[in-house]
Amino acid sequence: MSRHSFKEWVAATRYWSFPVSSMPVIATYTYLFSRHLVPLEWRSLVVFLLAVLGVIVLHSAGNLLSDWADYRSGVDNEQAYAIPNLVFGHFKPAEYLHASILLFVAGCLIGAGIVLLSGPAVLLIGAAGVLLTILYSFLKYHAMGDLDIFIIFGILTVLGTTAAATGAVVLDALVISFPLGIITVSVLHANNTVDTVSDGAAGIKTFAMLIGGKASSLLYQIYMVLPFACIILSVIAGWLHPLSLLCLIAAIPAWKNFVQAGQFGQKGLDAMMGLDQGSAKLQLVFSSLLSLGLLIAGLL
Repeated sequence: MSRHSFKEWVAATRYWSFPVSSMPVIATYTYLFSRHLVPLEWRSLVVFLLAVLGVIVLHSAGNLLSDWADYRSGVDNEQAYAIPNLVFGHFKPAEYLHASILLFVAGCLIGAGIVLLSGPAVLLIGAAGVLLTILYSFLKYHAMGDLDIFIIFGILTVLGTTAAATGAVVLDALVISFPLGIITVSVLHANNTVDTVSDGAAGIKTFAMLIGGKASSLLYQIYMVLPFACIILSVIAGWLHPLSLLCLIAAIPAWKNFVQAGQFGQKGLDAMMGLDQGSAKLQLVFSSLLSLGLLIAGLL
């Protein structure tokens, strides 16, 4: 692996997707802060930094393992919308696998540090997240990848963060898990929609393949609306502070993604090209604004 530069390895991990894992951690911390459930002290800051680092490391491990599995199964090929590192021989499959294993070990060690600081409540949640990350490719090939990603990044990341921050699971935090999880799922869904032809040729069955291209583009558009509806309804119900509505500014990039997906009738699958990265950028903007609103609410 030494013949590859650090920059090449960072690119191989699909770093552009990191907001879908790191931002839910940040948003959850600010939610807890807005509820005065997490104090401003050194332990909280250390756990916060470890949680963000740990989820990014495990996300990197999962991305490399997924690319390795896709290459081995023939899902990634010259016709697929995929990073060409393995397809075109820029990296060897064994390099991806070994790097993934090292990152999984590093992520688990970071998790162990969090357990020592926060208690055992986070242990089972973290273990479930690692297991579902390892099983992702298998579940994706059987049309359950979207559900797997929602559970990992929507539910487990939020609940695991509450356990890390407070030492106990805070179920009320699930109010932000649905909007954040939906945006994350839209990243995968956009990618799988573009790859329906090559995935079908490889003999796998993703959820996008099951419902077809047109329905997939419509579902993506729904994904661009649901997170905002959830926040508005949560504020009306009193579950979130009104300053959470600051995230509605993110409707601007969401609308751009919505309009692009709506061009499916004219462009076909090409209309979905790049929307995976568009969704990752939306997660960054949406979660940042939501976190800012919650942070201000906690300071009031």
